[in-house]
Amino acid sequence: MNILQINSSARSSGSESTRMNDKIVAGLLAEHPGAVLARRDLAAQPHPSIDEAALGALFTPADQRSAEQAARVALDDALIAQVVAADVIVIGAPMYNFGITSQLKSWFDAIARAGTTFRYTATGPEGLLKDKKVFVTLSRGGFHRNGASDSQVPHLTTFLGFLGLTDVTFVYSEGHGMGPEAVAKAQAQADADIEAALA
Repeated sequence: MNILQINSSARSSGSESTRMNDKIVAGLLAEHPGAVLARRDLAAQPHPSIDEAALGALFTPADQRSAEQAARVALDDALIAQVVAADVIVIGAPMYNFGITSQLKSWFDAIARAGTTFRYTATGPEGLLKDKKVFVTLSRGGFHRNGASDSQVPHLTTFLGFLGLTDVTFVYSEGHGMGPEAVAKAQAQADADIEAALA
């Protein structure tokens, strides 16, 4: 089994989404001792966002790219290779201003490539990243689950599904801005939900 862990919190320590990611990965490794783990911290190793130069590189045929363009595309290629190789993907998605982090958005932009991770057909788009399990950990300062203010889950469900990633389990830890008791309760519930998801 190949496990890919994606941490997207801006925090180098004390991140709840990273804590949950680590707990899920620890459980997977305990259940599958021979599993191989690849971990990517998008704050420590930020991926460049899409700009005009990146678009120019991506839309230039490979045999016509400059050295700079080839190097830029290679950055995305490395992320795509990790996703393709993974059997299980664990994504930390803390809520920043009602959305995902800019670091995670850049990673998403890098791995979405027509003809590689999805394709367009006569009957519509088809995701090519199939038969993979995905866990997404959601940490929030307030309470948004199943509410109008939760723009994350619909976006994540749509995007992941577009790539063929439809076996997705969301784990929530909410209320981290509501005081120590709320934090303790949220973490205990998240831990229980993780154990249930891994059972």
